[in-house]
Amino acid sequence: MSQFTDKVIVVTGAGTGIGQAVVEKFSKAGARVALVGRRLEKLHETAEKLPASRTLCFSCDVSDRNTVNSTIQQITKHFGTINILVNNAGINTNPRSVAEVNPSDWDRTIDINLTGAFNTVRAVLPDMRKQKDGIIINISSIAGVRASKLAGAAYSASKFGMVALTHSINEEEMDYYIRASVICPGEVETPILDRRPEVVSAEHRARILQPSDVATAVLFITGLPSRVCVPELIMKPTSQIYQ
Repeated sequence: MSQFTDKVIVVTGAGTGIGQAVVEKFSKAGARVALVGRRLEKLHETAEKLPASRTLCFSCDVSDRNTVNSTIQQITKHFGTINILVNNAGINTNPRSVAEVNPSDWDRTIDINLTGAFNTVRAVLPDMRKQKDGIIINISSIAGVRASKLAGAAYSASKFGMVALTHSINEEEMDYYIRASVICPGEVETPILDRRPEVVSAEHRARILQPSDVATAVLFITGLPSRVCVPELIMKPTSQIYQ
């Protein structure tokens, strides 16, 4: 029996990429998984491969606080108290520089990538405090450790914010035995690459991180004993320079 059997996992941005890979790995390990995302059809495509009795799908824009609160309440009603939250929902836009980014694109990127993570954390905290247990995984980026012109101003700022949010949770919630980890991957082969200003070649996509690599890191961190907290994990493709 897996240590994740019947654990309740919530994954945002669960329909594609990293979120989809995380869902599949947790489900294979016996967990009950709630898939959260804006596009319900993508969630259902992922859920079709998983055991129906241990899978729920919810259409939810994480930037909408009321909808997030309602969604978490529904998940708790069906599955019970949430054990693990994986904040993976994220977007990027073009153009990306400070001088050129559309202010509405800036707002939307911060609203989803950073405020969306805050919204879901706030929604799960009360029950995690009551049970004195919980793990929060925030999927940030190397752009959240070293600002990147390629990633852009809004994306980098939002991902730096996720790192700070994670450290704040650890400082504030340790007495409730709640642990938070931020994973900062380098380039990952996900649909967000389609938003790059320049086309990403198939060869390049093949040699960078794959969603399953990040998902493996998520399961590693969440599988550690409760006495262990991994505040921050940086991972990159071998071919990517870290600077």
